[in-house]
Amino acid sequence: MNAPPLRFRPVLLSALGPALVAQAQATPDPQAPQGPQRVVVTASRTEQDPFEAARSIDVVDLQDLQRGQFRSVPQALRNLPSTFIQETSPGQGSPYLRGFTAYNNLMLIDGIRLNNSTFRSGPNQYWATIDPMSLARIEVLRGPASTLYGSDAVGGTVQVFTKSPSRYAADGVSYGGETYGRYATAEDSIATRGEIHVGFTGEDGLRTGVLIGGSARSLGDIEGGRATGRQPNTSHDENGFDVKLEHWLARDTKLVFLHQSYTQDDVPRTHSTDQGISWRGTSVGSNLRRDNDQNRRLTYLQLHKDGMEGGVESMKLSVSWQTQKWVEDRVRSSGAATVDSSRVNTLGAFAQFQSASAIGDLTYGVDFYRDHVDSARRRDVYRPGDEIQGKVADDSTYDLFGVFVQDVINLGDRARVEAGVRYTYAAADADSVRDPVTNGRISLNSSWDELTANVRGIASLTDAVNVYAGVSQGFRAPSLTDLTSFGISRSGEQEIPVTDLDEERFTGYELGAKLRSSRASAQAAWFYTDVEDQILRFPNGTNEPVTGLPQVTKGNVGDGFIQGFELSYTLALMDQTELFGSHSYQYGRIANYQNAASTLSNDYPSRLMPMQNMLGLRWENALGNFHAATTVVRAEDADKLSFRDQGDTQRIPPGGTPSYTVWNASCGWQVSEQASLECAIENITNVDYRVHGSGSNSLGTNFVFGLRVTF
Repeated sequence: MNAPPLRFRPVLLSALGPALVAQAQATPDPQAPQGPQRVVVTASRTEQDPFEAARSIDVVDLQDLQRGQFRSVPQALRNLPSTFIQETSPGQGSPYLRGFTAYNNLMLIDGIRLNNSTFRSGPNQYWATIDPMSLARIEVLRGPASTLYGSDAVGGTVQVFTKSPSRYAADGVSYGGETYGRYATAEDSIATRGEIHVGFTGEDGLRTGVLIGGSARSLGDIEGGRATGRQPNTSHDENGFDVKLEHWLARDTKLVFLHQSYTQDDVPRTHSTDQGISWRGTSVGSNLRRDNDQNRRLTYLQLHKDGMEGGVESMKLSVSWQTQKWVEDRVRSSGAATVDSSRVNTLGAFAQFQSASAIGDLTYGVDFYRDHVDSARRRDVYRPGDEIQGKVADDSTYDLFGVFVQDVINLGDRARVEAGVRYTYAAADADSVRDPVTNGRISLNSSWDELTANVRGIASLTDAVNVYAGVSQGFRAPSLTDLTSFGISRSGEQEIPVTDLDEERFTGYELGAKLRSSRASAQAAWFYTDVEDQILRFPNGTNEPVTGLPQVTKGNVGDGFIQGFELSYTLALMDQTELFGSHSYQYGRIANYQNAASTLSNDYPSRLMPMQNMLGLRWENALGNFHAATTVVRAEDADKLSFRDQGDTQRIPPGGTPSYTVWNASCGWQVSEQASLECAIENITNVDYRVHGSGSNSLGTNFVFGLRVTF
């Protein structure tokens, strides 16, 4: 683990010397502003200073991504408060944000939803299909935000912004690029990326730029701490390609075209195979093979226009097409083979506008997404019902439509109120669903709608201190996975379709404070999320007729809460040295059935984050060409287990996941204007540990080397 991102680094850099500020701005991105006046957009869907946002928000910027050398997007979030990263395997990663994971967190790529109707409720693999080396920055908004973003925005909303062309001359043609290589010993991994940038500036000052990039990554079997050693069947390969074109029609109007693809081959779910390891009493799976392939392709065209006259001041229009393909190849202990596959084609579009009015500054718009899902299951020995569907309903569609408006009202010079409302409509239509009782074909046609709202306020006590409070609603419509899933979950359970589910509702309450001065920055927040009608799994008391696995059904039974406290800070001890840290605590209770014969009783939320503390030091020389950092991360015992956590015996030890303390160090050297070198030692003391709920142990002592060359 390398040093975490600085939430307000630009302010501190201005105190550390002009050379550091210049380095932080070395790779400009018109779509992702950098430098002393950092801007975020996810907190309000408009450009905003994060210090002025009435929300808890963090930024992992380009410099953080380059110095952190993260092997995945989820790993780039690992040191943020109220966040931990569960990994069923090193090729997957599912962040828990304020107690929620999977389809209760929303991922956006340049404003476009990654989430679709086949995402699972438990930790999943989908965020790993975003290439971290193709990104300019990541913004993390914690807490419910369905008024702005619709269904799924419950625990948090994470938005990634892709790199833009960055080679422009004053006029004429300019070109350049960069290459990057990374090697990590405990992962036995090699990662590479190459980029070419071409820019043209006309006599009228208008620009056209193209970025073409490609990535490849090969990960070997990972090595755990001192008692674990090399963990077999944890290797896989990945590769990606992206092209982005930006063309200015006028000084305040541009078209943006992007196409990206990313592929993962043979990513193992090691814990459920006989090559898994038993650690602290965990059980070992029985499958001979359980590998996953993923491929995701996204293409979009967007129009961004500012400085408009009349009632609308700016607008952003987008149309997109995204395809996500998934294949699981499983061979059971008996030798029986099964291949499950799904393909989701998603048409997306949104329109967003900004206007100044007599009642405040308005942001409003509309968005629409339609999934078309094909799903299949093939076995070497046919079983009745196999032709009906794969893990979700075959030949099905799922629609999401939303209309929203957000108003910002200034109350003098030092206070502001934000209020918004959204209407969301969701509909599922499936003609090929497998009836769990008769194994026959049934159909599904259901719809849901919901109004969500938020009210938040922020006030400046002094020029350096802001306080805020707010109430925000979250909402999630039942997905095709909730309604029609027929497959294996957790440590060997058979999930079955349930076609009569209602929407989930959440209300988030938050109190927070932010500090920003020339030598210090901090943000602290207390949050309480009220949970109503959450869809949870529970045993139905029967076994699947063929496999003999216990069946689990689902219902809107989860009423309860999750609350917590989070703190992060950075303090300049001297001109070139900073102390930084983060601290997180969570607690909650949500009702569920312990077994088929039980009544509803209070339970812990699944995989509740243990108390976690991180403390570090960072030093950077006055010239800005050398930096070093060290961190210590402490996670306490994760022993607050839900009923179903206790049954997840392949990933969670009896009694919970033990505490751990991990020490890391890193440094970097700007060798020349064209070359930079990053080095890190992770888990210096070779601690044997596991992040709560993960399917394999974390890395032992890991030496990481990265070289970047620009031209």
